[in-house]
Amino acid sequence: MKSSLPLLLTLLLSMCLSCSKDKADTAPTVPPAASAGFAYGADTSWMTEMEAAGRKFYNNGGVAQDLFTVLQGKGITAIRLRVWVNPADGWCNTQDLVAKAKRAQAAGLQTLIDFHYSDSWADPGKQTKPAAWTGQSATGLAQAVYDHTLATLSALKAGGVTPTWVQIGNEISDGMLWPEGRPSLSINNFQALALMINRGGGAAKQVFPNVKVILHVANGQKLNDARWLLDGVKAQGATWDVCGFSVYPTAANWATINQQVLATMQDAATRYGKEVMICEAGMSVADAMPCRDFLRDLISKTKSVPGGLGVFYWEPQAYANWQGYTMGAFNTSGQPTVAMDAFRQ
Repeated sequence: MKSSLPLLLTLLLSMCLSCSKDKADTAPTVPPAASAGFAYGADTSWMTEMEAAGRKFYNNGGVAQDLFTVLQGKGITAIRLRVWVNPADGWCNTQDLVAKAKRAQAAGLQTLIDFHYSDSWADPGKQTKPAAWTGQSATGLAQAVYDHTLATLSALKAGGVTPTWVQIGNEISDGMLWPEGRPSLSINNFQALALMINRGGGAAKQVFPNVKVILHVANGQKLNDARWLLDGVKAQGATWDVCGFSVYPTAANWATINQQVLATMQDAATRYGKEVMICEAGMSVADAMPCRDFLRDLISKTKSVPGGLGVFYWEPQAYANWQGYTMGAFNTSGQPTVAMDAFRQ
């Protein structure tokens, strides 16, 4: 094989030189190659708040352990952590984020930083701008996104943390920082949204040049909704690395939903030439066995897509109806349910 390398290179060079510029310019988008390391992930942003409230975590043998140790025993290799701007109770602010991220890195886990650009929850139903950012123009908000992203990631870097991925906005199916960054109100708002994305992503790359920037939309099973958002920001010059999706099916419909999510991921890989990721997944804690099957299938489908990066379960450790959430994957005794066995490879 080694002796034939010069001839192969010569042939390849000849082929490249024979291709016209016009043909190169009109070539279809090529999806990225499959990633070498797949992320088996969990969003555990509530962990420090739960610990402060006295909640403990146990392995399936009933032994109390650090949450990350329990999750690693189930095959988890990556942690997703949200960050809010000025949350009223302090949880998920920059200081809390750094504390959790340092623990994750010390445990040998990769980290995904999820910027909400809000003082509280940001999702398809609400994208409330931080109180300190009110009254600003779209350009001013984009600058605020840059400043907040830069300061937060600089704090992580100072703490010795190097994230693998950074999310610019959370479930931005209809944009963020409403109303200025909400394209359903005006198609012109796509321009403002693209500016916000590029300023946030630019700040991320400034601190961590190798970090991958994610755009995250809800309801990954809805292909047309994903296209509407991603086409819109792309047309306005937005740049990013990874298309991220959420998926929350039921025990009755997960097989159908997963097939639809697969179609969306395949479309994103070919249409935009991006890597893909499931940033959030979940199912009722009462349906642990169906949830395990759902996750196994979702992991398999995500791996099958060129550039499939990983699957993250959202707050699996939120047991005993923590803050009213019932889609975790730990039982009422603080132990992983069989659903978490899906991450064991």
